[in-house]
Amino acid sequence: MSRRIVVVGDVLLDRDLLGTVQRVCPDAPVPVVDVTGVRESPGGAGLTALLCTAADTEVVLVAPVAADDAGARLARLLRAEVELVALPHAGGTRRKTRVRCAGQSLLRLDDGGPGTPVDPPLSLVSAALAGADVVLVADYGGGTTHHAGLRALLAEAAARRPLVWDPHPRGGAPVPGTALVTPNRAEAAHACAVPSTSTAAPSSTPDALAVALRTQWQARAVCVTAGSDGAYLALSASEPMYVPAPVVAGGDPCGAGDRFAASAALSLAHGAVLSEAVVDAVADASAWVRAGGAAGYRARPPQPPAADAAGLGPVQPTAAEVVARVRARGGTVVATGGCFDLVHAGHVACLEAARRLGDALVVLLNSDESVRRLKGPSRPVVTQDDRARVLQSLASVDAVAVFTEDDPRAALAQLRPDVWAKGGDYGGTPLPETALVRSWGGRVVLLPYLDGRSTTALLAAQPSSQPNLEVS
Repeated sequence: MSRRIVVVGDVLLDRDLLGTVQRVCPDAPVPVVDVTGVRESPGGAGLTALLCTAADTEVVLVAPVAADDAGARLARLLRAEVELVALPHAGGTRRKTRVRCAGQSLLRLDDGGPGTPVDPPLSLVSAALAGADVVLVADYGGGTTHHAGLRALLAEAAARRPLVWDPHPRGGAPVPGTALVTPNRAEAAHACAVPSTSTAAPSSTPDALAVALRTQWQARAVCVTAGSDGAYLALSASEPMYVPAPVVAGGDPCGAGDRFAASAALSLAHGAVLSEAVVDAVADASAWVRAGGAAGYRARPPQPPAADAAGLGPVQPTAAEVVARVRARGGTVVATGGCFDLVHAGHVACLEAARRLGDALVVLLNSDESVRRLKGPSRPVVTQDDRARVLQSLASVDAVAVFTEDDPRAALAQLRPDVWAKGGDYGGTPLPETALVRSWGGRVVLLPYLDGRSTTALLAAQPSSQPNLEVS
């Protein structure tokens, strides 16, 4: 059944000036950027709305949009993917322009705004909110959450359905009855008037901030996000819950808060309870960081058809996102593959060695059907979703893609890695994928094999039956 999420907030236009640097300016010690392209995409609440889109979810964005050329481009980009209720806007379009070379930002220029709504048509906003399963406020400090009429409508909505509020230091406080408020630690400390760098007093810890703000904001729950440390959820009549974040090596945190709030709203729209929604949001935000953050999202290739996307499995980030992020900065993509039914020391050693061959490692994982055909009807012992989750928890693995064929050639043709790495137990046996990998200039490398480690040996060592247990 389709769900409907209404996002309310402040939008801006993200612009990437893409170029190369080959010389230094003769009259100042600064690099000269030769611009090769410009990339524009919705930012702020616009990005949040795009991240809420899903096959079974309708998204409506309510936001002020300026009546200028940049605003027209922003509206066109948004209407291609979501329904837009555009409100009158004070000032020009807010823009964040990043000068980027080799996958790195050299400079950011901000202009436009402030973006405060002017005489918004409240009847249109009320009609949009009335059809929502979940409302998500994406506050970027432009003034939307300060407008008295809009606040009254949001307060009414909070009394009828789950409302998620992603706050901003310059924005209005969440309306009473908000289901979930998602400040980061600095935002939470600002709201509590606690210095964000203070760690000595108990009141400055993320869990204590979450508890204090739940009462201060009269919210059902407050979740304070703490970056790589995870998140702390405070619910009424309960001790705070800690949700650890998966380990992420490197990555870009830009936009992680938008990803967190959007994932929480999606989970709530589809029936999750608050704690489940936060667990989903932490996992998705970590995957977002690993995939290169907002820059990686903007650089992503066109999405494949649904049938092809399903073959990659549900694990995040997708292999395509990782490849786009690494290729954008001129890096090396490494891939390896296998069943990984029971992950053991031999697997870990091979994965760690493979990761050292480049800048990101994608694991091509045999599906359950593929493993049964290769290993017999009693395998796999662990399902593909669980195998993928275990692999992606390893620091050496950047993404996992599930393939259904008996060998990985079709998946490799789609991924086109720079290096294809296989365990040394394949030594002396021709690899059917070698010619394919070399056809696009890729390398094939064998890795050391830890003798005596194998899933088959581990299973053979287990008792064939469980002992009888008497219950007295």
